[in-house]
Amino acid sequence: AERTGSSDRVRIVAQIDRARSAANVRDWGSAKRFYVTRDDDLHTVHSQQVADLGQVNMADPNTLIDFAVWAINTYPSDKYVLIMSDHGMGWPGGWSDPAVTTPAGSNRGVPLAGAMGNLMYLNDIDAALGAIRSQTGIDRFELIGMDACLMNQLEVLSALTPHGRYAVASEETEPALGWAYTGFLDDLAANPDMTGAELARSIVDTYIVEDQRIVDDQARAELSSRGSVLGSLFGFSSAPSADEVAQEMGADVTLSAIDLAAVPDLVGSLNALAFSLQRADSKAVSQARSYAQSYTSIFGQSVPPSYIDLGNWVELLLRSTSDSAVSAAGRQLQAALQSAVITEKHGPAKPGSTGVSIYFPTSQLYRTAEAGPESYTAIASRFAGDSLWDEFLAFFYTGRQFSPATGSAAVPSRSTPIQAPNAGAIAISPLEVSSRSVAPGQTVTLQADIDGQNVGYLKLFIGFYDRAANSINVTDEDYLQSSETREVDGVYYPMWPASGRFTVSFDWEPIVFGIDDGQQVVPVLFTPETYGAAPTEAVYSVDGIYTFADGSGSRLARLYFRDKLLRRVMGFAGNDTAGAPREIITRPGDTFTILEKWIDLDQSGRPAATVTQQGATLVFGDEPFRWRDLDAAAGDYVVGFTVEDLDGNPQQVFETVIVR
Repeated sequence: AERTGSSDRVRIVAQIDRARSAANVRDWGSAKRFYVTRDDDLHTVHSQQVADLGQVNMADPNTLIDFAVWAINTYPSDKYVLIMSDHGMGWPGGWSDPAVTTPAGSNRGVPLAGAMGNLMYLNDIDAALGAIRSQTGIDRFELIGMDACLMNQLEVLSALTPHGRYAVASEETEPALGWAYTGFLDDLAANPDMTGAELARSIVDTYIVEDQRIVDDQARAELSSRGSVLGSLFGFSSAPSADEVAQEMGADVTLSAIDLAAVPDLVGSLNALAFSLQRADSKAVSQARSYAQSYTSIFGQSVPPSYIDLGNWVELLLRSTSDSAVSAAGRQLQAALQSAVITEKHGPAKPGSTGVSIYFPTSQLYRTAEAGPESYTAIASRFAGDSLWDEFLAFFYTGRQFSPATGSAAVPSRSTPIQAPNAGAIAISPLEVSSRSVAPGQTVTLQADIDGQNVGYLKLFIGFYDRAANSINVTDEDYLQSSETREVDGVYYPMWPASGRFTVSFDWEPIVFGIDDGQQVVPVLFTPETYGAAPTEAVYSVDGIYTFADGSGSRLARLYFRDKLLRRVMGFAGNDTAGAPREIITRPGDTFTILEKWIDLDQSGRPAATVTQQGATLVFGDEPFRWRDLDAAAGDYVVGFTVEDLDGNPQQVFETVIVR
């Protein structure tokens, strides 16, 4: 922002709070307010300091109110734009302050708040924006920007609608760079009379491609320096071009500009569709939920993603339903979505993105207090009051019918049975293996018969059996392709035989996979993120613990690989890769400790618990992290298939094969 700075027509003020980490303590670690002035230095803030607030709780909605009221009263203007930047989590909210552990808002009795801790939850953001308008007398913000991960959900947009004319946010996680502030602020400085819609479009258009840390030669060289993921991708001898970096960093981004005046019609269209789905084939709904474009889960990797693209879900639904009322309501929703989205951009790794996502949990999440209706309707309270989506979810998982009227939150009692339609009812024959032993360079054929209408995905399962521990170390999991794969807007999904009966066969060669950091090769479990992608485009992830060399601590994190090279590192604020995600910029000496996945067995040989334990540690340095194929070590291996139903519940069939 300083490369543009304020003018007599556009005044920019900011409140920034910096954690008192080892990296910051030599600079400053308190909350400060600045009047942003022009400066070319990308490393140090040179703007006019207006106030040093000391230690404040940035997750407290009162902190947001105090800042906005001060800014509006101190710098009166014709139009106001509010941009909030930090960790985002979708409908729960975001904007955490790790220095404070107790939630400051109104959600202390809400189960999710008890689990997530000190965040600015969505209903608190809604209330804070209302308080700002009330205390200052402004009608609405011209634009509200969420420079944070996962915030372009319909639940979030509903909370923003009374308080702003336009909004900009992302369906997916954002790179650590955030938005290209100089790009869109230069546009605003050149045309201070632009509308909020024009500014929103500029924010989307300049995202990534005009970021100063990409277009500036020196900044780009630093971004791709030794130890960084970008540097390892392009080599350290010379900096990559701006186009190369923008293409790499834009591969899996999304960003949308929204006309908030159109959101009520969008919610109304969703209500009509939700009501019609009471009479629809639940399998079509379940398939669309399972196969729709999805985004990073804040609830961990043990459950299927629950944040899905609204438009892509509807398109999948329309392609499989024969109900005329559902078809008409779905087409109306698509039209309303098109009216609400001014513009959007998405990278090739998120091809099914249409601009707005929604929360559609599986039954595993819906039955929990933290991610189920008790928390969802309390925190996304405005959306729950205005929409029938919570009523639809209650119907989908409990069978409770509902009327077209809105207003009250649908929260089934805790004693109400939660049952997903199209779950289970899948029969798997015993696994046949062509040989009980195999050596590197040879293959063994695995085969089983599947019978059931609720098959969602089919995966290969390979694990090393540790007899002494009576536990299986999972070494490989991957999608197996159906005989027919279909595609909607670049999103691929399996089409299983209509009869529900088919035979799956796979020739397994005893190969496992590892990461080479240039010093050692460590076997790891690569988890597939997408179905049906070409080998060079398929994304795989590895979970572990990231530790910063500067002494600023450790956090749970995930490595993302594509085309056998590390492309991105994401850190998570919570446990089990749950909580707010944020990209990590790697540095020399930083380390990543692998979290191995183990399945403990009971005395009868049945799975008793899935646990993780720390494995080997990799070090970031001069070499890129590369995917390596390795011969499986000699020993006993559990091999077979995992069949996931349309609710994400797994069934497994396996046998033991000895690798010689």
